[in-house]
Amino acid sequence: MRHEYDREEASAATKLTYLIVGGGIGAILALLFAPKSGVELRGDIADVTRKGIEKSKETAAQLQERAEEYYEVSREKAQEFYQTAAEKAAELGEKAKTAAAQTANPFSAAIEAGKDAYTAEKRKNEAKSITEGRASYPVDTDKQS
Repeated sequence: MRHEYDREEASAATKLTYLIVGGGIGAILALLFAPKSGVELRGDIADVTRKGIEKSKETAAQLQERAEEYYEVSREKAQEFYQTAAEKAAELGEKAKTAAAQTANPFSAAIEAGKDAYTAEKRKNEAKSITEGRASYPVDTDKQS
């Protein structure tokens, strides 16, 4: 929708330019074919030329103003697009990190559980071998008091 609107405005600016150029050419032709003396004709041509130049400067200023407006709007839209893209990229990065962490956690948890089980079993066996190597004496709990 916006693109079509821009095209219509560009078309209107082009039509305005053609109208000004055509009007200037028509005015010069009218002066050339008007029954006037050479001095009057040259003065009229100078006036029309001066007016045409002034009108061209005004039109150029208006077109420059419009171009600056379009540039500003385009820059703002590009900045909004960049921010949105950066936010989406950050969001997707976080989702990827979370997914990778969730995928990695079962494996690392299994490895840790295996290590813990191995360490616990090793301690049991060490404690068992230590107690098996000692002489066991009956302990009388009544005499310790």
